[in-house]
Amino acid sequence: MRVFSGTLRPDETVHVSGHGLTDRGHQGPDLHEADERIGALSSPFGKHQRPLDRCIAGDIASVAKLMRAETGDTLSSKDDPLLMEPWTMPDPLLPLAVQAHSKADEDKLSQGLARLVAEDPTMRLEQNQDTRQLVLWCLGEAHRDVALERLRSRYGVRVDVVPHKVSLRETFGAGASGRGRHVKQSGGHGQYAICEIEVEPLPPGSGIEFVDKVVGGAVPRQFIPSVEKGVRAQAGRGVAAGYPLVDIRVTLLDGKAHSVDSSDAAFQTAGALALREAAAAADVRIHLLEPVAEVLVLVPDPYVGPVMSDLSGRRGRVVGTEQAGQGRTLVRAEVPEIEMERYALDLRSVSHGTGRFSRSYVRHEPMPPQLSGKIREQAEKGA
Repeated sequence: MRVFSGTLRPDETVHVSGHGLTDRGHQGPDLHEADERIGALSSPFGKHQRPLDRCIAGDIASVAKLMRAETGDTLSSKDDPLLMEPWTMPDPLLPLAVQAHSKADEDKLSQGLARLVAEDPTMRLEQNQDTRQLVLWCLGEAHRDVALERLRSRYGVRVDVVPHKVSLRETFGAGASGRGRHVKQSGGHGQYAICEIEVEPLPPGSGIEFVDKVVGGAVPRQFIPSVEKGVRAQAGRGVAAGYPLVDIRVTLLDGKAHSVDSSDAAFQTAGALALREAAAAADVRIHLLEPVAEVLVLVPDPYVGPVMSDLSGRRGRVVGTEQAGQGRTLVRAEVPEIEMERYALDLRSVSHGTGRFSRSYVRHEPMPPQLSGKIREQAEKGA
């Protein structure tokens, strides 16, 4: 800790105040207020700690056994508590996807990562719901290596680093029809469900629409929600490379049911089969959609050219540039996120350590056919 004003002595009781949000808006440690008694004070000198009888303004000292204090908190007098403005921290932009090395490590992983992030505000932990990956965002390679070593030596957690995945999507490139037939007779109660659907693409951001156009009771009313449930479940699993299917309208046109053998489960299966058959039609192309980020790069003027060339090499589109103070330029571009994984390292190289950047999600858009073909081949091999 650093003392900004007043005098601190061992065994005093102090008030601990913490912020609930970081300056970047990400969820940080919980907002907390507590009184705690500090122990001995010491001054770090290499591996040694020199005991101190007091700390005055300007001193930097170590204090142990504070249960509630976290990095960035304010310690103040319990009679006159205050909360200092949080520091401006750099945004961690290098993703590190990790998983537990063994079952024993899995039990300790979440606690170890939580404590690691609490003590280092320049790290951010993300549980990606789309890719089901645990991602630790770091500032660079050295920062990443230190985090892994701390997990192992301080918290006894071994982790494996796995390739970081990007949240891809799938969609139909053209309309198609599909017929789902789920008929099984195995003695006793069987399964019987047939449904016919039509699929058509929708504009980006439309999600999935389900329309019922069944006439004459071909599919009993109680089973129409079952067909929709089956279609949506299959869409979540994908139809080409295992990524969620989006931006389509599915219309239920017709079907057949049996008075005894039809059931909710049977029509769910038929709905899923119909969607897969529509996707397998010879004249239908399933597009892979990749996330695109708006990237803002701030660099000195001499490096604007190399930075723009590097962004173009990442399939990026430079939207524009503007002056951002004397001798510095802000470059705006839209770049596929799949090309941005190592950009925190590469920008440092291109700009000789003088560049900074930020990024934010904009939209999903179709991936080039040659890249989507490679991803599908990898998905088939994995299956």
